[in-house]
Amino acid sequence: MARIYLVRHGKTKGEWATERDPSLDPAGREQAGAAARSLAPLGPLKIESSPYARALETSMPLAEIWNVTPTVDERLGEIPSPVDGLTDKLQWLREVIMLTWLDLDGNLKAWRNGVIGALHEFEEDTVLFSHSIAINVVVGEATGDDHVVCFWPENGSITTIDANKSVLRLIKRGIEDTHNNWKNIKV
Repeated sequence: MARIYLVRHGKTKGEWATERDPSLDPAGREQAGAAARSLAPLGPLKIESSPYARALETSMPLAEIWNVTPTVDERLGEIPSPVDGLTDKLQWLREVIMLTWLDLDGNLKAWRNGVIGALHEFEEDTVLFSHSIAINVVVGEATGDDHVVCFWPENGSITTIDANKSVLRLIKRGIEDTHNNWKNIKV
């Protein structure tokens, strides 16, 4: 069984309504550094990341400490939106986060299955840098919760699970963002 440390990317300069792939802001860079300092004694371990800038940038301090190159896995990216406009995308997300996976279409269920499938493939302890909804997919699968959002991980928080080819088991939920304003969602 592999131990997987899921790190939500650090705080960004923009959000879905203003920028397609925002970089980290100064607070996000500090969150990335804090996550790296917390995880550093565990490694070096394999590092996997979403392809988005905010996740890759969050992985860099730990990658530098361990002298490891992160592997990018497209399946670990953000939830795919069926709409193109940034404002429309944000409105769509506000609606989706209130639903269950059973309520969603086949494309979103396929994305969810891809996230879960990726984790079932891990054979060694790994640090994975990703996004809130992808982390929710994993926690939901591990706990039997079908809600798209079963908790809102704080930027830079670390959720720990154990994974093998058939089971995901939640070890520790990351720190929850208790100040999240659902109307001003930042993914």
